[in-house]
This record gives sequence, C-alpha cells and structure tokens, in this order.
Amino acid sequence: MIESHAPAPPGAPPPWSGPGGGGQARLPVRQGTGRLLVLACVFVCAACGLVYELQLVAFASYFSGDSVTQASVVLSVMVFAMGAGSLAAKRLRWHAAAGFGVIEAALALIGGCSAMALYATFAWAGDRAGTWANAPDCLLVAFSLAIGVLIGAEVPLLMELIQRVRRQDAGGAVADLFAADYVGALVGGLAFPFLLLPWLGQLTGALLTGAVNALAGAALVLGLFRGDLRHRCRWCLVLGYVLVLGLLATAAVLVGDFERAARQAVYGADVRAVLRTGVQEAVLTGGTHGRPLALYLDGRLRFSARDERRHHEALVHPAMNGPHARVLVLGDGEGLATREVLRYPDVHRVDVAGADPGVVRLARSDPALAALNGHAYDDARVHVHTADAFAWLREAPPAAYDVVVTSLPDPGITESTKLYSQEFYGTARKTLAPGGRLVVHAGPVDSRRRVFWTVDATLRASGLRTTPYRVSGRTSAPATGRDWGYVLASGERRPRPAVPGTLPGGPRALSRGELTAGARRAEATRLRGLPPSTLVHPRYAD
Repeated sequence: MIESHAPAPPGAPPPWSGPGGGGQARLPVRQGTGRLLVLACVFVCAACGLVYELQLVAFASYFSGDSVTQASVVLSVMVFAMGAGSLAAKRLRWHAAAGFGVIEAALALIGGCSAMALYATFAWAGDRAGTWANAPDCLLVAFSLAIGVLIGAEVPLLMELIQRVRRQDAGGAVADLFAADYVGALVGGLAFPFLLLPWLGQLTGALLTGAVNALAGAALVLGLFRGDLRHRCRWCLVLGYVLVLGLLATAAVLVGDFERAARQAVYGADVRAVLRTGVQEAVLTGGTHGRPLALYLDGRLRFSARDERRHHEALVHPAMNGPHARVLVLGDGEGLATREVLRYPDVHRVDVAGADPGVVRLARSDPALAALNGHAYDDARVHVHTADAFAWLREAPPAAYDVVVTSLPDPGITESTKLYSQEFYGTARKTLAPGGRLVVHAGPVDSRRRVFWTVDATLRASGLRTTPYRVSGRTSAPATGRDWGYVLASGERRPRPAVPGTLPGGPRALSRGELTAGARRAEATRLRGLPPSTLVHPRYAD
C-alpha cells in the first residue's frame, strides 16, 4: 500500500497524528473511565515533575551550600521555562497524543538521568569553589531549562486530551486538571525527602522517578489514546519508550559502581566510610597509607587531621581560660572540640547538643576517628543530646554553663544562619554563668572578611563583649592563605584569648604568643558599622 503525501486542507489535523485529530478520541474504555485515567496520569506526571525540581535544588545546595540562592535560581529558571514550554505546546494541539508521548519519553530520560549527569560533572569537571561560572552550575541551569520546558508543555496537551475524551466547559476542565496536578505535586514533594532521598538516595531515586514517568506516559498514549496514532507513529513511540526504560534500567544497575567511581574522583581513592544520616552525607577518608584522616559533610571539608589540632585548640582553650566546670559544646559530632575540653581534669560535665547523631555514631565506631578524638564520647562526663542547637539553648536553665563552644557549620551556609543570629546569641548569653565565656568559629578572615565581622557585630548587638582573633593553618593549603577566625565573647568583661601554660594529654599545637598576635592581626582587618544578623534579616551573604 502506497501512502499519500498530499498536503492536508487548511485547519485539518496532520495525517500522521491519527484518526482522532482534534475531535473526539476513539477510546477502548468508557468516557468516564478514560477521563479518570487522564487525571491519574496528570497526578503521576505532576509528582514526578516536582521530584525533578527538588532533585535539582538538592544538587544546587550540594554544590555551593547557599540553598536560598541556588533554589531561587533553579526554581525561577524552571518557572520561566515552563511558560516557554506551554507556549510551544500550542503548536502540538492537533497531534496532542503523539506530542505528549514524545514529551514524556524525553522528560523521563532527561529528568531520570539528571542526577547522575550532575554528579558526574561535579566529580570530574567541577570547580567546587561555589561560583556560578563552573561546569556543574552551567549544567544545572541547562537541566532546569530543559525539564521546565517539558513540564510546561504537559498541561496544554493534557487539556487537549481530556477534552477529546469528553467535551466540557473550559473552566471545569481546568479545575479538574489543576486539582490532579496540585495533589500530585503534594505527593511528589513529600515523597522526595521522606521516601526517595533517605531510602534510595538521589541517584536511584531520580532513575526510579524517570521510570514511573515513562510508564505513565506510555500507558496513557499507547493504551488509552492508541486510536489517535497512526501505525508508524505508534511503533516509533513503543521503541522510544523501550529505549528510555532500557537506559534507565541499565543506569540503575550500574549506579553503585558509578557512585563509587565518582566518590573516589571527589574524595580520593581512600574513602573509608560513607554515611547518609538523613540530615547530610558524611564521607570519612584517609587514615591509611600516610593520608591524613578527613571528614566531609555534604561535600564540604569538615576537618583534616593534618592540622585540625591547631583549629580545635584555638577554638576551645581561650574560652576555657576561667571557670569551666560546666561546658556546652554545640555541634562537634566528630568529637574533636570535646576532646580538647576533656583535657581539663576539673571539667565536671560536658553537654554536646546539635550534633548529627549519625556522625556521633561514626566518631564512636570508626577506629581511626575514635583514636583521633581520644574516645571522647566514652568519657563519663560527656552527655550527647540529639537536639537542635537553638532549641537546646532556649530550654536550658539560666546560668547553666561556664563555657559555651559553638563548633557549627560555616555561617555562610544558609542552613546555619539562624545559629549565627542575634536571637541565637542572646539566648546563649542567658545560659552563661557569671564570668562565663562563649566562643564562635566565624569562618576565615582573609577570604570572608565581611562575614567574619558580621558575626562580631551580631555578638555585640546581643549584649556580649567580644575579642576577635585568628589562627593560620600551617599545613592546609598554605598557598591559599587559609586561616580560621574566632570571636571570644563574655557578658561581663572583654575576654582575652589565651591558653594555659600546661595541659595534660600531650603537647600544644598553639602558643600564647600566637593567639595574642592573632588577635592583633584580626583587629587590623576590622570593618565598622556593620548591622547585626537576625532571624528575619540574615546578613551573611558575601
């Protein structure tokens, strides 16, 4: 049989789009059942679409740590792209079934593989400096655009398909369609953090979402609307969906090997422990073959055994210069700040709050990390509490502690800004006993000067008297001028950073002279007139 290629008359559907064209669809089921199946597909596609969006936001935060900025960029790009996709879908109205089938196949493949592609780029070509000029961020924007265009094209085509099942007023059709869409988005939004991420991880979760997306699109187009498709178009879609599902299944089989290879590319070949805690991903490396032990939390270096002792001595000992029977350590899941506190035999009790319990378990169970922290968590004086640091301070009785040590993530990380706010420090001040001290790790002074002095301004705004100081890292990337900045604060008098002359448990890595000189160097960089950071107006963006 020879097919005719004569041009169609004006307004007629293209010949390859099927007998249904833009009129009533030929369904294998009753109209009520067909309409219900279309709405079910809307529900599934909406859930998958939101999972793709959240997946991109999660990776964006993983790349740079600034979740507000990254989420804003990803979501705004996607919303813009959805509008462009909706406009482009108007041209597919006459062949809605075939167009929707192609769009769902493409969306399943691109969305399902996006996590692996982003992680691969991050591992092998990524500049993890946190700027938007590197390869992972460019690919992230590209995925946001592509997925947004495809998601935006879904709704107009689904509107056309539901009208082909049974004609109804436009307002009623839009209400039904959006109701199914929003409920599906709710399910997808809840499934990502509570099911997919903790149980399957980002890579497998994205691949499974893509497979569900492909199956839903194939079932609707090749099942319900197969009568709208020409024979050739139908078989092209079948082959396309088989190829997409095959690629997703192959990627799922290889995801374990891929993840190990990518992790080695990021952290090196001596990864000794990987832990997804539900709060963050902890990766412990080194400890063998001369490599120093190092801990990474969500891709950011938490500590390196090469020079962590200098950092933790600078953090803890100046605050211990005075009464220190009762000590609160906020954060410090790895136990290194707690180790320094326990070097004082007259410490009676140490409360550790705000630490990730998964990291605490790792600090107890890994032999190398437990040896590094001096088995701090086995000391009877140490009491670990799984609690939010802010909530712990709010519930603590007044004058409960002589010393409060904050070993928290960098203030430039969006999730941590509340722990560097005026409200947080005001609450901490109430828990200090008379003459008590609070010490804050405020990030590097050289590279993040404004952030450092905003911490100082925020502490002073909460009624504390402060002394900033800094310590240079001797062996960690000396060419970059890496340093650590701290602020020592007290409610009664301006404290002076110092270390005692003798300490049990080994020699000191720092001297009193280094801390005194560090205070002078920090003061020379002071920025004046900075406003404090508050819960409703955080000010730690560079």
